[in-house]
Amino acid sequence: MASNRYWLVLPAAGVGKRLGSSTPKQYLRVAGHSLIEWALRPFLEDRACENAVVALATADANWAGVRSQLSRAVYEVPGGAERRDSVLAALRHLKEIGVADEEWVLVHDAARPCVSRAEITALCQAVWQVSPESHGSDRQGPESQRIEGGILALPLTDTVKRGALEHGQVASRDTLSREGLWRALTPQMFRLGALREALEATAREGRVPTDEAQAMEWQGAGALLVAGEATNIKVTTQSDLTLIEGVLSHRAREPR
Repeated sequence: MASNRYWLVLPAAGVGKRLGSSTPKQYLRVAGHSLIEWALRPFLEDRACENAVVALATADANWAGVRSQLSRAVYEVPGGAERRDSVLAALRHLKEIGVADEEWVLVHDAARPCVSRAEITALCQAVWQVSPESHGSDRQGPESQRIEGGILALPLTDTVKRGALEHGQVASRDTLSREGLWRALTPQMFRLGALREALEATAREGRVPTDEAQAMEWQGAGALLVAGEATNIKVTTQSDLTLIEGVLSHRAREPR
């Protein structure tokens, strides 16, 4: 039976082409530390976190400098071309070192440096409360969908438009209902064995999920949507760097 503890998986083999930097975005420094250091910190400081597995690009020249700054040693594995491949490599490594299939895994983006300890705790507590060992049987969701984990997410609050090309410009085609729509964040939390099997199935089928929850959905399993924080931003553009700098600078001044 899994305890109320978890392992972290951090896919960090991407290069962040959309940001337009020669340095992979996870290694850009903001408020005194690289993004990947900020992303790892709340997990490595969490007593519920057993340890982390970081999936790295081949010939990563930046990781050694980060490794020396971490509060504890972490496992490292070669990443892959897709996020799915990197996560799967990390999950297989956990299996190889003897971690049981029933144990919990949190998958987090290396380019989400502002995730808070409060968000991590909220996600874990929500998932642990609906796990079978807490209720004696599987908790069923809408239309009898199995609930096998959870993800941080934010309900959509803005009006949502569908865009279409008109005379070389993007124009609004119609307005969509935002009822029931959420933006998926990370971390995303599932059991090691179930997530590994779901991702292996996508590889066999030639499908590439956008996140771990979609891979689980394709196997008929749902995830709790646990409200995250608006500051849990994934860095994609230069403007995102500007937004997170204020958040991280404030946290750097907080007493540890």
